Amino acid sequence: MIGMTGKIALVVGGAKGIGFATARQLADAGATVVLTGRRAEEVRAAAESIGARAYGMVADAADQADLERVITQVARRHGRIDALVLNAGLSEPATIAEATGEHFDRHFAVNVRGALFAMRAALPVLSDGGSVVLVGSIADVMGVTPFSTYAATKAALRSYARSWAAELAPRGIRVNVVAPGPTDTDMMAAVSEEVRQQLTAPIPLARMARADEVASAAVFLLSDGASFITGAELCVDGGMRQV
Repeated sequence: MIGMTGKIALVVGGAKGIGFATARQLADAGATVVLTGRRAEEVRAAAESIGARAYGMVADAADQADLERVITQVARRHGRIDALVLNAGLSEPATIAEATGEHFDRHFAVNVRGALFAMRAALPVLSDGGSVVLVGSIADVMGVTPFSTYAATKAALRSYARSWAAELAPRGIRVNVVAPGPTDTDMMAAVSEEVRQQLTAPIPLARMARADEVASAAVFLLSDGASFITGAELCVDGGMRQV
């Protein structure tokens, strides 16, 4: 098991899906984990499910004041953040003709603006030598219709990761991206069997990822086992974008 004993971890968007799986694995590895989500009941249930090493805070990842409040409280309680996961995300379909200003603004507010201002708020309390993981997507370099706005937000995150890795290198803070392919989360459970088959057809391993498989990659990048990895994108896609 990857060791995170004594580390303080914050998972923004950690109440369900990949974020929850990451929070659980961080706690299992010995970290104290703070997770956030928009819905109080989901946050409470997630923290209780993980156990004594985790607690939750209700926050909207698109709300800068909410993010600053969370990080201020984490800093007061723990004095630092050693591992930061920026997972909160939104994905809704729209063709070019269907796209609206609201659709665009909603995606960039959650997926990009939220990540930027969470990073900005966390910067003063991020430990030197700490680690940040952005949860991206292999859609960042693919033509994905009708999810082009979502894909564009993930490309923006990939670009930010490179710039942040360079900017924070003098402090020894590493910044990386985990880029999953189709992942069998609760959101995916709602799609039809036909759509599931279409999504899995291009995957050499012939199935979707599990949330815990993506989480394992994220926890690795957060750990000292990845101490010489920064500015990178680790694809967890069953080979979909690789072969």
